[in-house]
Amino acid sequence: MMSQPAFTRFFSLVKFSHTLFALPFALLGYFLAIEYSIHTFDYWLLAKVILCMVFARSAAMAFNRYIDRDIDAENKRTSEVREIPLGVVSPRAALIFVIVNAILFIGVTYLINPICFYLSPVALAIVLGYSYTKRFTALCHLILGLGLSLAPIGAYLAVTAEFAWLPIYYSLAVLCWVSGFDMIYALQDREFDQSMGLHSIPAAIGPKNSLRLSLLLHFFCATFMVLAVMHANGNWLYWTGTGLFIFLLAYQHSLVKADDLSKVNLAFFTTNGIASVIFAIFVIAGFYLV
Repeated sequence: MMSQPAFTRFFSLVKFSHTLFALPFALLGYFLAIEYSIHTFDYWLLAKVILCMVFARSAAMAFNRYIDRDIDAENKRTSEVREIPLGVVSPRAALIFVIVNAILFIGVTYLINPICFYLSPVALAIVLGYSYTKRFTALCHLILGLGLSLAPIGAYLAVTAEFAWLPIYYSLAVLCWVSGFDMIYALQDREFDQSMGLHSIPAAIGPKNSLRLSLLLHFFCATFMVLAVMHANGNWLYWTGTGLFIFLLAYQHSLVKADDLSKVNLAFFTTNGIASVIFAIFVIAGFYLV
């Protein structure tokens, strides 16, 4: 297995495809800034925003795999699929990968503007710090959500260097969205977490209550999404994208039951990835086609 090309091993380590969860919202933050401020489109700045998203996400995911390597080796669900327990990537190589991506992230923020550069250590502290949280709090899902919620507001700051309500609405929506679907995903490890003394919402309150809390968070997510469209005075494409996102948000709850977790991966990976991409396409298209 070690004969795989290095880039293939590390792409697998960080689950590069999972970047689809937050990258559309980073792109949305960038285009919102172009649409609702005096700033104009800049290909180079857009490339830097995308690089920041990729570097921060890669550092966070690799750090999580590094910190959790012993836990992953004990967990039947992860021991035979994750790269460090399998020996595909060494702990030292994973840590170096984290450091390189963190440095690249900070370096790119320096090239964007001072506020992004000054806030970059805070962003890293949140996205990297998440990996420790399940050791002491069941609110770890909210910390994960907070980390990904930085995408829209960070991209908006990259363009304008100013805070505004519109990207904040989307950051709040992402916070609730990610926290809610991470609770659904964590249902798979409820018994393992309890046996290891790890903390999660499912381990603390059980499957049924976890699904109810996830649904409540997704209701708040939908609320913030609607408030954002109203604040932006969005057109019909903007509303359509929002409606489709909310529909898929609700759809994932029809897939997972407290006594049937067979479709968790479909709800977690496929549905959420499609929802974020479709939403971003419709909204950004609305800026240029209507």
